[in-house]
Amino acid sequence: MKIALCFIISYNHVLNKEEIWKKWIEPNKDIINVYFYYKDFKKITSPWILKHVVEPSYIRETSYYHVIPAYLSVLSYAIKNNSNNEWFCILTESCCPIISPAKFRSLFYKNYSFSIMNWSNVWWNVYLQKRANLALLPKKYHLANDPYFVLKREDVKYCFQFTHSQSLLYKTICDGGLANESLFAIIFSVFNKLNKIKKGVTHITDWSRMISPTSPYLFINGSHKDIQFIENNLQQHKYAMFIRKISPDFPDEIIFRFMNKSEDIKEYQYKKYLIYIFFIIMVQFFIFYLMQKFE
Repeated sequence: MKIALCFIISYNHVLNKEEIWKKWIEPNKDIINVYFYYKDFKKITSPWILKHVVEPSYIRETSYYHVIPAYLSVLSYAIKNNSNNEWFCILTESCCPIISPAKFRSLFYKNYSFSIMNWSNVWWNVYLQKRANLALLPKKYHLANDPYFVLKREDVKYCFQFTHSQSLLYKTICDGGLANESLFAIIFSVFNKLNKIKKGVTHITDWSRMISPTSPYLFINGSHKDIQFIENNLQQHKYAMFIRKISPDFPDEIIFRFMNKSEDIKEYQYKKYLIYIFFIIMVQFFIFYLMQKFE
């Protein structure tokens, strides 16, 4: 069983934290395959990225608002490239691992038979915002999903089955723009698979400090607020594996600190629980002692 890391890169065609990715992948290279979907091959200068690019025949025309062809192309290449790929992680150039290689390996072996995706009913007015053309769809399909997630092999196949069997619905959704934030929840709803997906955040993202109406916060300086946000989200989201959006200038040492720290989170929580139990026992013992003394 293997994991396909499926990167969609554009703009400068670099990976913001390439060296960290390479070091992070190394301990698990026996179970990881890497794939890069790009827009302009001539812009790629990294030998490592060039080694893992998808074939040119898989490149489709995309834009910020119409990125679904990139998703489907890199997934199509990855699923055909290696029959052992069981997990497919959708990533961008600004994503970065935020847990240890050991924890990532453990999450995979425990959850390889599940897709993991955060989804919900839409929170915006579908009649005022055209995104994914949801106003043209039945209300049961007014759904939203995090744009970056992890899919199991069977669910990747459902994506392609949908594009063929529901081609008109697929085109309607994509024509609305920003379809990657609704399409996948709709696909699994159509096939009655949505409730079988593990609902959870896989890519930590700060939407509370957006840098544009459609873009989440960009982590640059590693401020106290940044560190606190990461700490809180790692504890809150048990399936968190990656973080976005990470600037090339974000301090590497902070990322490495969290990678090492993630090994100890469960142990820390367990120890904290034991300390709490011990404290309760000691309080009860002290109360009992006082009661005996003053009888």
